[in-house]
Amino acid sequence: MKIRLQKILSPTASRRKADAFVAEGRVTVNGVVAVPGTQVDPNVDVILLDGKPIQVATAHVYLMLHKPEGALTTADDPQGRPTIFDLLPEEMRPPLGRCFSVGRLDADSSGLLLVTTDGDWAYRITHPSFVCKKKYIARVQGVPSEDAMKAFRAGLDIDGKRTAPCEIELIKKERDARVCVTLHEGRNRQVRKMLLAIGHRVITLKRVEIGGVRLGALPKGQWRLLTTQEINQLG
Repeated sequence: MKIRLQKILSPTASRRKADAFVAEGRVTVNGVVAVPGTQVDPNVDVILLDGKPIQVATAHVYLMLHKPEGALTTADDPQGRPTIFDLLPEEMRPPLGRCFSVGRLDADSSGLLLVTTDGDWAYRITHPSFVCKKKYIARVQGVPSEDAMKAFRAGLDIDGKRTAPCEIELIKKERDARVCVTLHEGRNRQVRKMLLAIGHRVITLKRVEIGGVRLGALPKGQWRLLTTQEINQLG
C-alpha cells in the first residue's frame, strides 16, 4: 500500500521540515530523487535521507549518537554546560521532541549512546533482567596482570555491592594499556571504578557496542537513525 512520502518522514522531522527535505532534493526513493507528492510503499521501497536509511512506520524515534567527551546526558543543565541534545535537530530535543537517553555515559567518557522516545524499549535495554551486554574500550595506567583480570572477571566489591561477573581482555600491551570490557550492569561509573579497584586508573573510556549494535565509524558528535533490524535486536 502506497502512502505519501512526507508521512514516512514525519517520525524524523516535523511536517514542514519533511516537505523541505523533499523540496531540497535530499530524499531519494529507490535511487531516484523524490518530488513533492511522491507515493511510496515503506515495505518495498528503499527510502534515503541524505544518503542514509530512515525509519518508517513508527511513532517513535530511535537513534544512536557518538557522544563526545564533555557532553552531559541530561536534557538540561543549570550551569549551561553542553549536553548530547545540543547535537540533535531542534525538533528532536526535549521537550518538543520528547527524546531521552537510554542509560548514561559520564561526562568524561565518549562513545555509543542510544536516544529514543520509546520508554518500553528503553526499559528492555537498561533493566538487568534482560542482560543487554555493553562493550567498552579503556586506556588505563599500567598493564593489568592476569591475576588482576581474573579478579575483575569474577566480580568486585564496588560501593558496598558485588558486581556481576563480566569480561575483560587485554588488547594492547604498552605503558598505558588498552583493555576491552564487556558487562551488562549499568551502575554509576562502574567500569572506571572496577578498573581502579584492580589498580589501574582509566585515562580514556569509550563505549563501542550495546546489545550487539556497534558504534562503528560514526564520527564523534554525529548521530544516525537505527535500522529496523537494530531496533528489534536491542528491544
